[in-house]
Amino acid sequence: MPDFKGPLSSKLPRAGTTIFTIMSALASEHKAINLSQGFPDFEVSSELINLVYEKMKNGQNQYAPMPGIQLLREIISKKVKKLYSAAYDPATEITVTAGGTQAIFTAILSVIKEGDEVILFDPAYDCYAPAIELAGGIPVSLQLKPPSFSIDWNEVKRTINQRTRMIMINTPHNPTGSILTARDMMQLEKLTKQTDILILSDEVYEHIIFDGYEHQSVMRFPELVKRSFVVFSFGKTFHATGWKCGYILAPSKLMAEFRKVHQFNVFSVNTPLQFALADFMSDEITYTGIEAMYARKRDYFLTLMKPSRFKPLDCHGSYFLLFDYSKISNEKDTDFAKRLTVEHGVASIPVSVFYKNPPDKKLLRFCFAKKDETLKAAAERLCKV
Repeated sequence: MPDFKGPLSSKLPRAGTTIFTIMSALASEHKAINLSQGFPDFEVSSELINLVYEKMKNGQNQYAPMPGIQLLREIISKKVKKLYSAAYDPATEITVTAGGTQAIFTAILSVIKEGDEVILFDPAYDCYAPAIELAGGIPVSLQLKPPSFSIDWNEVKRTINQRTRMIMINTPHNPTGSILTARDMMQLEKLTKQTDILILSDEVYEHIIFDGYEHQSVMRFPELVKRSFVVFSFGKTFHATGWKCGYILAPSKLMAEFRKVHQFNVFSVNTPLQFALADFMSDEITYTGIEAMYARKRDYFLTLMKPSRFKPLDCHGSYFLLFDYSKISNEKDTDFAKRLTVEHGVASIPVSVFYKNPPDKKLLRFCFAKKDETLKAAAERLCKV
């Protein structure tokens, strides 16, 4: 087909194919074990799958209401009330989305205008900055402080100015596995009190938190609740990332703006899946105990990796582990990750891709949301590197 010959100015001139696509394709090409892209290789609950099939057979296959089916929004409201003592009106403050990424993109597009600054923390999930840029905003990247990947709140205070419209946080954190504490949330609350700054809190790994820690959602903090979009993922919770279904919570004034955009870039989300999730989540046991399963997988992989020359960093949440490979190679992480895939048969994600200005750290991210046999096979290969 002839290529377009006219002038074309890219809205994302620095963006290319995502690293997740690149590494998964490389893993497939070389038949490597894929610990790069964050998806489980074990099965979704058969009960949930049967419920989706049942809803399809029963004719629930047409458009859902724009904000999501009422029953599912009511169940979400009950869930967050029980877990976080937060009261959200299902009619005006909860919207079902086509996954967490769509929720994040739409929230940013709905409130960020030309020239608005948005503070985010590197390493940051790769959809954040492009969404800000597409909205005409300016991403302002601050770096989390290794090895714990904590936020320097004094640096945040110095960075805030009259153009700051939003601060984006992510806990449990992808890619580092760090978590924000109650003290962090109180610092954020203090900095934003009596300002017009909004918060976008990415909490898609809310149920994957370890070592006795409690998930510190913005919903636990009154001054943050009133200014926050809060994003969640059914796919992460129920091991079904390919279903691309999540939800977002916000006060009614913010949600009204969100829905103005949502209705034109998605309108509504998979109908039979919503009905199935509503039935499935009527029993809260379906979303409890997930952290214990993932904690066991994390510990199992760490035990398997002890003989290796890779050094693990602390992980208190999410289903990702960072490993330092500086005792193995001085290569750039992007080069080493590709060589590890091609020559040793294990795919990972180089952490530098999550930074605007990456430091020279020798870190790779491995996903441990895998069957035990997958983790065992991957560790056997990595211990030989």
